[in-house]
Amino acid sequence: MKPNDITPNPFALIPLAVFLFSYLAVSLAAGDFYKMPITVAFVISSVVAVWMSKGGNLHNRIELFCKGAANTNIMLMVVIFVLAGAFAQTAKAMGAVDATVNLTLSVLPHNVLAAGVFLASCVISVSVGTSVGTIVALTPVAAGLAQETGLSLPLMSAVVVSGAMFGDNLSFISDTTIVATRSQGCKMADKFKTNFHIVIPFALLTLLLYILAGSGAAHSFSHGEVSWVKVLPYIAVLAAAVMGVNVMAVLLGGTVLCGAIGLITGAFDLWGWTTAMGAGINGMGELIIVTILAGGMLELIRYNGGLKWIIHKLTAKISSRKGAELSIAGIVSFANLCTANNTIALIMAGPIAKEIAQKFNVAPNRAASLLDIFSCFVQGIIPYGAQLLMAASLTGVSPLQIMQYLYYPYLLGLGALLAIWLEYPRKYALGDTLSTTEAEI
Repeated sequence: MKPNDITPNPFALIPLAVFLFSYLAVSLAAGDFYKMPITVAFVISSVVAVWMSKGGNLHNRIELFCKGAANTNIMLMVVIFVLAGAFAQTAKAMGAVDATVNLTLSVLPHNVLAAGVFLASCVISVSVGTSVGTIVALTPVAAGLAQETGLSLPLMSAVVVSGAMFGDNLSFISDTTIVATRSQGCKMADKFKTNFHIVIPFALLTLLLYILAGSGAAHSFSHGEVSWVKVLPYIAVLAAAVMGVNVMAVLLGGTVLCGAIGLITGAFDLWGWTTAMGAGINGMGELIIVTILAGGMLELIRYNGGLKWIIHKLTAKISSRKGAELSIAGIVSFANLCTANNTIALIMAGPIAKEIAQKFNVAPNRAASLLDIFSCFVQGIIPYGAQLLMAASLTGVSPLQIMQYLYYPYLLGLGALLAIWLEYPRKYALGDTLSTTEAEI
């Protein structure tokens, strides 16, 4: 069915409501975030989606579900998760995590450790352009630091996720930046300037909050000897990503380098290496299952008109530029809530946002900035998003436990709303302010 043939239908959103109730509401009511596994919640909501969907007989509806589950972007994410698991576990078995923890403890003052990890996560994510890659690389290190210093494990996990979302939003090589700027036809540099003015004050405030939150590490701690050769895989992964190497090639190369160092240093033998890779891949199982089920369920929501209905409601009563900007924020936020993937959400919301921006004289660079900011805000706080699921799978804590410490994503959303209300920064707010180009990436 073509997008123009889809009829807006609020009842198509029932599967999403079923998921939110079965996962969030049940967990909160039970007072235990492990009572309802997220995979079971997605199975329940997926069954409801197939059962109530249009599209012919049961066989056809299941085929439509499978089409969404096998979407190219979904499969790409699955492959990245597999490689990320292999890299993370191999690095841990080889001793890279312990070596990096020792290096970090030797450099950072103990009373600003959480803030230091947040700053490192910001720099890394801006450099590599991927929040998931940053989380894979830094979360094991943050977990090790938490164990050594007595800091809260959910806090340290949230510190990494917060910094990762900073870079996901600002990086020139981030998928979200590329999609947002292309969909609005603006230059990356113009979008960056607008984005930078909005987010930097709140990033600095987040840094201060993490200094205060990390004060629990004030007791003394010691660190072991720094083994530079075992830190090398993380350095190599960062360098390769900064040079623009494909993320899958980066993760595969990092796994091979970790394996080679582990064999040379005697950290493990060949079979120990393969066992570590297998354990890492298996550890991504829940994340992969959730990603596939979400892709199928959300395709049925789209096909049955759920997304089109909410877009229609958000755009029906626009009468000002501020209203247009709030609608752009609402559209991409809802799309992200439904897809649990900020890149896909931007692809879906981008063309609609461009029409709204042109009609109400919203600058392309500002529209692109708002799209990117709100997609990263939602992606950074939803407990079924790849970022929180990845951090949770690497640390063994619940995504909902991590959420209470996600200071930066919350402030990012608040900051963007204030920017809309105050028309800040004013020099980048009007549609004729900056030149645009459809071709620049």
